[in-house]
Amino acid sequence: MSHLILRSARRIPHTKRLFVSASIRLMSTQFTNILTSRPEPGVALITLNRPKALNALSSPLMNELSQALKEFDSDPQIGAIVVTGSEKAFAAGADIKEMKDKQFADVIKENWLGNWSDMTRIQKPIIAAVSGFALGGGCELAMMCDIILASPTAKFGQPEIELGIIPAGGATQRLTHAIGKSRAMEIILTGRHFSAQEAEKWGLISRVVGDGEGVVVKEAVEIAKTIAGKGQIAVQTAKETVNAAYELSLAEGLRLERRLFHGLFATQDQKEGMAAFTEKRKAVFTHL
Repeated sequence: MSHLILRSARRIPHTKRLFVSASIRLMSTQFTNILTSRPEPGVALITLNRPKALNALSSPLMNELSQALKEFDSDPQIGAIVVTGSEKAFAAGADIKEMKDKQFADVIKENWLGNWSDMTRIQKPIIAAVSGFALGGGCELAMMCDIILASPTAKFGQPEIELGIIPAGGATQRLTHAIGKSRAMEIILTGRHFSAQEAEKWGLISRVVGDGEGVVVKEAVEIAKTIAGKGQIAVQTAKETVNAAYELSLAEGLRLERRLFHGLFATQDQKEGMAAFTEKRKAVFTHL
C-alpha cells in the first residue's frame, strides 16, 4: 500500500503534493463525512467529504465538523483552522433529503440546526476556502467562519425561498450585517446566486484568489500559517473583540477593546513581543 501511495504522490504536482501527503499521513480515521489534516505547523485543515451529494450538510456531517473543530480548538499545537470543500462545491446546502419529511413537532423537539451555532463558539480563527457552490447552509457555514477566501468559480446564494422555507443557519442576520438590508432582501427573497466577484465587492468575503485547482486552499493555509505564528492569546482576544462589534454599541465595544488590551499586559507574549520589537528580532511566542 505504501508503494502505491508513493507512486501516486509522484504524479501530483509539487504544489499540491504538500497537501495530499499531509492528508495521507494525518487523515483522521474517526470521521466518515470529513477529512482532517495538518498541512503546515500550527494549521488544521478540515475538508467536507460528501462529493456525491455536493457536500450537502447532513446532521452526521455537521456533528463531525463540530467535533473536529472542538478538538482542534483545544489542541495547543493548532493556531488556526481552514475549512474547505471540493472544487465543485464548498457545500451546496443543507441535506434536503434528510429534512423533507420532518414535521413541525420534529424540528421543534430536535432543535433542528441548533447545533450549527457551536461553530461560532470556537476561539481559534477559522478560514473558509470556498470553491464552487456555497448555497443555503453552505453560504451560512462560510459566513460563520472568520475569514472567507473564494476562488473565481465560487457561487454564493440563499435559495431556501424556492423550497417554501427561509434560511435557518444565520443568513437573515449575518448576510444583512455583511452586505446591507437591501441586498440581503434581494438575495433571500429571490433566491438568486451571486458570484465571488460580487461577494468581494459587497464585503462578504475577504478576497477572490487566483484561478486554478487548489489555489484557494493554498492561500487559506498560508493565511492560517501566518496567524498560527502569532501569540494565541492575542489572536483569540482579537477575534473576540471583532465579533463583539456585531452585538455591542460603539461605546461598549470600545470599552471591551480597551479592557482586553489592558489584560494582555499580564501575558508573557506581550513582554516577548515588545522586547523583540525593540531588539529588532523575531518574537518567539509561548502562548502564555
